[in-house]
Amino acid sequence: MQTDGYKIRDQSRPHFVTFTVVGWIDVFSRKVYKDIVLDSLNYCIDHKGMVLFGYVIMSNHIHLIMQSEDGDLSGLIRDLKKHTTKRILSQIKEGPESRREWMLKLFRQATKTHQRNKEFQLWRYGNHPEEIVTEKFLWSKLDYIHLNPVRTGIVSKASHYLYSSASNYVNDEGLVDITKADNPVIDVHGNDKFWKSIIW
Repeated sequence: MQTDGYKIRDQSRPHFVTFTVVGWIDVFSRKVYKDIVLDSLNYCIDHKGMVLFGYVIMSNHIHLIMQSEDGDLSGLIRDLKKHTTKRILSQIKEGPESRREWMLKLFRQATKTHQRNKEFQLWRYGNHPEEIVTEKFLWSKLDYIHLNPVRTGIVSKASHYLYSSASNYVNDEGLVDITKADNPVIDVHGNDKFWKSIIW
């Protein structure tokens, strides 16, 4: 269920989604938590029917352009958020985290406004899903994703940022095995061109 006014209407179509940490806490300023997300993305691609066209992991949020081969995008998002929450919280509790008490306190406070999470809440509810319907929209979202680290001054070139799919598109290599969107299949409807993946 979406709480931000945006809704996934067609579960089989690719969408641009955003996962945001509660309170905008900079969880992903630590490599270990970014690596958990990378592992989870690769697992979902290999075992849960995720088709990932682009992503970026910033300090307190993640952008993805994703699709479900099984036609259950909401279920895939739910499972991804649930799994990353479990692993990240476990790492915070058991690893060498100097911010442990502060972070856990904020994650605990975040549960007070919702019934679903009883102990800790890592991700904000809602993913602001936007359906990818045109090739132009797809590329605007990919540009937005890849330029995030440049706009924030982390790197000068998008492909230099390790935790995004920019290097997949520029150098044909990356930390996640994405599906590149550089050869779209075009389906013409009236005067508009609609981008389709191989599983559309």
